[in-house]
Amino acid sequence: MGGAAAKTLTNLCPSFPFTTKTQNPLTHPSLSFPSTRLRHRPISAVANPVQPPPTTAESATPGQYRVDVLSESLPFIQKFRGKTIVVKYGGAAMKSPELQASVINDLVLLACVGLRPVMVHGGGPEINSWLGRLNIPAVFRDGLRVTDADTMEIVSMVLVGKVNKTLVSLINKAGATAVGLSGMDGRLLTARPSPKAADLGFVGEVARVDPAVLRSLIESSHIPVVTSVAADEFGQPYNINADTVAGELAAALGAEKLILLTDVAGILEDRNDPNSLVKKIDIKGVKKMMEDGKVGGGMIPKVNCCVRSLAQGVTTASIIDGRVPHSLLLEILTDEGAGTMITG
Repeated sequence: MGGAAAKTLTNLCPSFPFTTKTQNPLTHPSLSFPSTRLRHRPISAVANPVQPPPTTAESATPGQYRVDVLSESLPFIQKFRGKTIVVKYGGAAMKSPELQASVINDLVLLACVGLRPVMVHGGGPEINSWLGRLNIPAVFRDGLRVTDADTMEIVSMVLVGKVNKTLVSLINKAGATAVGLSGMDGRLLTARPSPKAADLGFVGEVARVDPAVLRSLIESSHIPVVTSVAADEFGQPYNINADTVAGELAAALGAEKLILLTDVAGILEDRNDPNSLVKKIDIKGVKKMMEDGKVGGGMIPKVNCCVRSLAQGVTTASIIDGRVPHSLLLEILTDEGAGTMITG
């Protein structure tokens, strides 16, 4: 099942407000499908009975095609039904309206078929935009935002008050029921200063997770939308890396799967060769790649986040290409996936 199948699946929930023109899957040159199972007409008792033509992808009706796609999806739906899936949303999928609609639709569809999605998000581009409007320079060190008191105030306002509520509204509009949270709500996350606090300011780490508020929302079929701002024991807010928050929440919830949406295809065997995607690897293998220098830059904290969550009981962790429409459905409901899956 390929991308066209994922697009077909988004028609399961009729309340989706987002519609995009899709190429007729029956004529797409890159797709092939198993022969469909149309009902045979009874053969009349004549000398030369006319046999029904063989059914092919070209002769199948759009309705039959949808049925085939749904039938092929059944084993994956059965596998993940009732399981918690934590999705870290960011990167290109957050900046493009079309990709944003794709992610929202995918989350709602997964909830419709019985999965329990939890969204975790950052909002770097939006933060930079507002800092620029207020003439506050955006400063980064080792890939982390330097967060002084003024910047921390903007981070809280943008992530908690704007980005989070926009995502909640979009999910609600798509037909599900979302609830927005920061790490401070329900004592979900307790932060501590980063070891590099002297250089980074109010950049924090996750000291403790209390998933009780999330569990009650998940049990009542809500989609939690969590932003990566949390306070320490004294009430001081901290900006925490959203990948880290997603990994820690996945571990605390005993999630079946952690998925990080990125701006790359996944983990590459050769960082200079986009066609060298590693589709599946275990913890030992990915650690060896890091030791050999094959994993570098911004991919290092993402891989470390995945490894840590797997060590705490998450079944699989995937780093997928958020630039691909419906990458979530491709990762969960197909054998091919949409990036790199790391196993324990």
